[in-house]
Amino acid sequence: MIVFGVEDTMKALDMTALETLMLYEEIEVMRYEIRNPVKNETNVYLLTPKQEEDPKYFKDPETGVDLEIVSSEQLSDWICLNYQSFGVKIEFITDKSPDGFQFVKGFGGIGGFLRYKIDIDQVAGNTDNAAFDDFDPDEDFI
Repeated sequence: MIVFGVEDTMKALDMTALETLMLYEEIEVMRYEIRNPVKNETNVYLLTPKQEEDPKYFKDPETGVDLEIVSSEQLSDWICLNYQSFGVKIEFITDKSPDGFQFVKGFGGIGGFLRYKIDIDQVAGNTDNAAFDDFDPDEDFI
């Protein structure tokens, strides 16, 4: 009963289904809280450096209005500050060992052990803002 990758791991964390979260401390993912001033909605986006360059995350597609960035911080920093509210333990992973290197490169540097079995594909959620929506298993695995 494991989960890996930013999107699936964060879904499991939100559900408090994670017992232990494994995290590469230098994971290159930013957590943005972005507010739409027209609709008065706030969304959370987990973006890679490549995705941060894409204006679609920072503009309303319907109105073209610039969205307001409420907060932005490294995902690893946010997890370190908030993990206790989810009742999860954190284990930091290094990429200096062969196993750690494979975890970082193959699984995105984040994953965890589940408390109970869940079907992550059935979890309701918006996958349009997935952190790794350009995932290609032929290129992204070692």
